[in-house]
This record gives sequence, structure tokens and C-alpha cells, in this order.
Amino acid sequence: MANQTAREQITYRWYARPVLFVADVNRSLRFYVDMLGFKKSWHEGDGAGKVCQVNRSECEIILCEHDTRRDKARLYVELTFEGLTALRHEIAERSVPSEKSWWGCDVIKIVDPDGNELFFPVAEQS
Repeated sequence: MANQTAREQITYRWYARPVLFVADVNRSLRFYVDMLGFKKSWHEGDGAGKVCQVNRSECEIILCEHDTRRDKARLYVELTFEGLTALRHEIAERSVPSEKSWWGCDVIKIVDPDGNELFFPVAEQS
């Protein structure tokens, strides 16, 4: 494999989006859009359905309202130094509940209305 060119090694791309199970898709949608600055990409049933997707930059999350699933997820979202600075400003401006935490490194922890956690690693600018 060491002798293969980069073009030969990359034959296909994996593309993943997390699915977060929520109790109320519209409440979750408002949180991700109004509090965290995501944009709604699509919403099944012309906006009346129980599944939608929110995007911010290259971060895409599917929100799925489900009557019985209450699984909790943790997303680890890395930002550039400038992106982290902007996030801190937005957290303060929008009064987004957050806390400092540790998950192998210092992180900013934000918990959505359904208990799903978003971890943003805090790295010093080098």
C-alpha cells in the first residue's frame, strides 16, 4: 500500500451524519437554529414531519423525533481557533448554557434540550 499513489488509495469517500433522537423535533430545531446558528437543510413532510437536518459549515446533524427512543449522543466538533473564538462570542451573545469540561482535553460542553452533548475542544492558538 505504501507504493500506491494517493489517487489509487482514495477510491471512495465515506460520508456520515449523526442522527440525534429527540422528543420534539420542532423544539430541537429551534435550539440548533436559534441558539447554535445552524440552518435547516431539509424537513420531511414539507416541514410537518418528524425528521429534519440542520447544517453549520461542514457539520450536519439529523434530528429525529421518536416516541420511544431516548438515546443520548455525544458529538465532538473541532473548530479552528477563529471558529472557537466566534463560538464563544455566540454563546455569550445568545446566552447558550455551556460549561467547561474534560474529555481527554479541555472542552466547551453544550447540552441540547434532549440531553445530547456537543463537545468543542479548546486548543490554544499556536
